[in-house]
Amino acid sequence: MLGDYSQMKAAFAIAKASLLAMLRSPTSVVFSILFPVIFIVVFGSMVDNSQVNIKVGITPGCDTTNIVYKVISSVKIIKPQTNMTMNEMMDALQKGQMTAILNLTNDAPFSPLPHYRIDLTTSNSAANKFNLLQTVIDEAIKNINEKMFPKNPSAAKVTVTTIPGRVYRQIDFILPGQLGFSLLMAGVFGSSFLLFSLRQSLVLKRFFATPISRTYLIVGELLSRLFFQVIGFCIMVALGYFAFQFTLINGMLTFLEMLLFSVIGLIVFMGIGFIISGLIQNESSIAPVANTITLPQILLCGLFFPIDSYPHWLQAFCNLLPLTFFVDGLRKIAFEGIHIWQMPVQMAGLICWAIIVSFVTVKVFKWE
Repeated sequence: MLGDYSQMKAAFAIAKASLLAMLRSPTSVVFSILFPVIFIVVFGSMVDNSQVNIKVGITPGCDTTNIVYKVISSVKIIKPQTNMTMNEMMDALQKGQMTAILNLTNDAPFSPLPHYRIDLTTSNSAANKFNLLQTVIDEAIKNINEKMFPKNPSAAKVTVTTIPGRVYRQIDFILPGQLGFSLLMAGVFGSSFLLFSLRQSLVLKRFFATPISRTYLIVGELLSRLFFQVIGFCIMVALGYFAFQFTLINGMLTFLEMLLFSVIGLIVFMGIGFIISGLIQNESSIAPVANTITLPQILLCGLFFPIDSYPHWLQAFCNLLPLTFFVDGLRKIAFEGIHIWQMPVQMAGLICWAIIVSFVTVKVFKWE
C-alpha cells in the first residue's frame, strides 16, 4: 500500500482543500485582493502630481493685454489668480497658498519700443517655488527679446532634439508595488496563521500519521496560495491595464513573465510565514512578529515612493530586502520590456532568498 502512495496527489489534495478555505475566508480576500485593488483604484485615479503648479496673484489694475503678460501666463505651470482682492492675495501669500503677487506696468509709454516693469511680491513661505517662478519669467523675457531683436549677438545657441518614448504613468509605478503588497501579506500573514492553526487544532498531527512528507505538505500549501494569488494577480493587472492604461510592453508575454516571477516571490514570502509559525509558540505573538517583518518592507521597498528618495545609507539596506528585488523586477518586466533572464540582480536576489527561506522552513517545521 505504501508503495502506491503518491506524494504529489496528496499535495494537490491539500492544495485544493486549502484553496477552498481561502476563498471562503473574508480575511484572505480582503488583504490579498480587496486592499490592493482599492489602492490601485485610488492611486490610479489621482491626478499626476509630478507637474509643478505655481499660483501667481495678479494685482487689480495690472496690464494684462501686453505681450509680456500673455507669454508669462501661457506657461503651463503658472496659474494666474485674477479674481482675488489685494487683501485676499496677501493673506494667501503669508499662508504659503500662493507663490507671488505680480504687477506689470508699462514704464515707457511714450517710447517707440515698449518696455515693461514686473514687480513681484513674495514671502518666506513660498521660497521653494519662487526661484522657479523667477527662472520662468526670465526665460519668457529672453524669448520675447529674441523675437523682437533677432540680430542681437549671443554667446551660444541651444538646439533641442526630442525622440519618441513611452509615457511613464503613475499606475506603472503603483501597480507592481501593490502586487508585491498582496503577495507579501498573503504569504507572510496567511501562511503563518494557517500553519499555526493547523498545528493547534492537531490537523498537522493527523497528517503526521499519513505517509505524506513535510516537504510535500508545504508544497501543497504553496500551490493553494499560488492558485489563489493567480486569481488576484489577474484581477489587479486587468484592472490596471483596461482602466488606467498600465503598460504591458510585450502584451501577453509580459503578463506571463510577471506571473512566473511572482511565483518565486510567493515562495519567499510564504516561507517567511512558515518560519514564523514554526518558531512562535503563542498565537497572539504571530501578528506583532509578522508586522515587524512586513511593515519595514512595505515602507522601504518602493511600494508607494521611490527608494532613491531615502538617504544613501538606508538605500543600501532597502536594496537587500526581498520585496525590493520583487517589485523592481516586476517594474522592469512590465514597463522596460526586460525579460526574466536579462535582470540577473533581481533574479539572483530572489533566488538566494528563496533558497535560504526554504532551507530554514523545512528545519523549523513542526508537526505539533
